[in-house]
Amino acid sequence: MENRILGLHHITAIADNAKRNLDFYTKVLGVRLVKKTVNFDDPGTYHFYFGNEEGTPGTILTFFPWEGIGKGTNGTGLATHIGYSVPKGSLEFWKNRLQQFNVNVEEGEIFGEKLISFQDPDGLQLQFIESSTPDDRKVWTTDDIKDENALKGFHNITLTLKKADPTIKVLTDIFGYDLQKQEGERYRFATDAIETANLVDIIENDKIIAGRNAAGTNHHVAFRVKDDNVLMEFREKVMSAGLNITPKIDRDYFYSLYFREPGGVLFEIATDNPGFTVDEPLNELGTNLKLPKQHEGLREKIEEVLPKLS
Repeated sequence: MENRILGLHHITAIADNAKRNLDFYTKVLGVRLVKKTVNFDDPGTYHFYFGNEEGTPGTILTFFPWEGIGKGTNGTGLATHIGYSVPKGSLEFWKNRLQQFNVNVEEGEIFGEKLISFQDPDGLQLQFIESSTPDDRKVWTTDDIKDENALKGFHNITLTLKKADPTIKVLTDIFGYDLQKQEGERYRFATDAIETANLVDIIENDKIIAGRNAAGTNHHVAFRVKDDNVLMEFREKVMSAGLNITPKIDRDYFYSLYFREPGGVLFEIATDNPGFTVDEPLNELGTNLKLPKQHEGLREKIEEVLPKLS
């Protein structure tokens, strides 16, 4: 691990209903609820973190379930598709399982890798991909979903853009990604700093309508760095490229910077430290409502307004 971007840290999306979101990801897809907290800026809204047992960076999908926000529009200027790595030979299992829950599934292939595509209950576009590179990440299992089928974590994120070049410049010049493959309007960029969750695909198409953030769309994509020192080095790099970037923000489980890349996607850079066991032990992750220090004094009021999950 060095002073580099270490692939994806987490991806954050928007949902319309907290209970439905929680049930789909934990019960249907079988990922672990790693942290149950609230949106720092809107503490009456949950912030769910789903991942593997420890919430390892590169496995974490997070949601702001804003009740009744209504459906967004997937389109240019957004991260449009989240790709999960699944074990070789597990796509048939997933196809059958999703169909049992009345989820429409399409089969396909991108850059020679077999996949299935489907939408979550809000319309968020997910792809389960049999990765051509070995993936030995530790999985979280449930009664229904065992080792041989469980989600490994992210494989790739797809950005849909009207123009690719300005975004490519950020990926290559600042983040150290290289063009790996191109087919038509799809480009694949990779970093060799890490073996997994290390791919960014770009679809360039100026005919696609502009995306609008609400339920079923991605809010931001977070890239991973080792610690705060590396984080601040990247702040300098982003500023030197003439882009606006926030000061360092303490998110309790990691430190963050945010900036909007030229194609319109909100990027975050997030640290590995301190991690999700900073305020509850590994065996209890996701079971307690954890509040940021600044909201702890309002716990009773917050618990009253948060949607019921059971």
